[in-house]
Amino acid sequence: MKKDIHPDYNTVVFYDTSSEHKFLTKSTMTSSETIEWEDGNTYPVIKVEVSSASHPFYTGKKLFVDTAGRVEKFNKRYKK
Repeated sequence: MKKDIHPDYNTVVFYDTSSEHKFLTKSTMTSSETIEWEDGNTYPVIKVEVSSASHPFYTGKKLFVDTAGRVEKFNKRYKK
C-alpha cells in the first residue's frame, strides 16, 4: 500500500437522532462533537437521521420520518 494516501480509520459513535440509538464502529468520518461511551472512553459522535434501528425496512414498522417538512412543501406546491 502507498503511504499517506488513505484517510484515518478511527473508532466513532453513530447516533440515530430519530430513535435515540447509538452504536460504536470504525469509520473514516470525523466530528468535533464527542460522547463518552459505556467503556469510559470518549469518541467522536456522528449524528444520522436514519439507521437500521429506525428504518422501516429493518424494523418492520411503518414509521414515517419527516425531516424539514418535505411532505408539506410538496403538498403546498402541487395542491389542486
